Amino acid sequence: MDGGCKRAVVTAGPDVLAGRRVLFVMAVDAEYGPQLRARISPLMTGVGPVEAAVALTAALSGLQARGELPDLVVSLGSAGSRRLAQLGIYQVASLEYRDMDASALGFARGETPLLGLPVRVELPLRIPGIAAASLATGASIVSGAGYDAIAAEMVDMESFAVLRACQRFGLPLIGLRGISDGAEELAQLSDWTRYLHLVDERLAEAVDRLAEALERGELAL
Repeated sequence: MDGGCKRAVVTAGPDVLAGRRVLFVMAVDAEYGPQLRARISPLMTGVGPVEAAVALTAALSGLQARGELPDLVVSLGSAGSRRLAQLGIYQVASLEYRDMDASALGFARGETPLLGLPVRVELPLRIPGIAAASLATGASIVSGAGYDAIAAEMVDMESFAVLRACQRFGLPLIGLRGISDGAEELAQLSDWTRYLHLVDERLAEAVDRLAEALERGELAL
């Protein structure tokens, strides 16, 4: 997500696609339109990296205790971009944490001190036929000149936190994002929500492509 809206109810467990347990992770109900509702039952985390980390870690801990960890996690929702096609669907090629800045201590901007992760973490899994782009996660809404300081092609507020939870549990991650805004300055909530019904339709098509790729054995899980 790259905006704010009412939080939805957290769901219980993964969906099954082509015999694989896939946990879809979304932020809020506004992004979960009728096309996605017809296909998946995601974990809803709330807005931002803190809420995403807390909700997903709790959910994965519960699934692990029951011996039901998913085969794959998918971070799904909207993103902002000033460079990519509006309403385009992109899978995440790499992730970075745009809030982290310990440069006063000699660390590169975006590098978490003493963690050992690079500034930009590559995601190796790719769904055939879906364009890939870099993504930067942070707790702020990006608009207008705010994009000047961001090297990544798109921004959201949850996916890096989802990545870190997946790394803790040894789970593979795919990110799918629909560009909902960024071409114009944001001034109100409706500037984000007005195209989410179209993002919903196109993300649903991407979920179908994911299911097809799993069925054909095109993703090495």
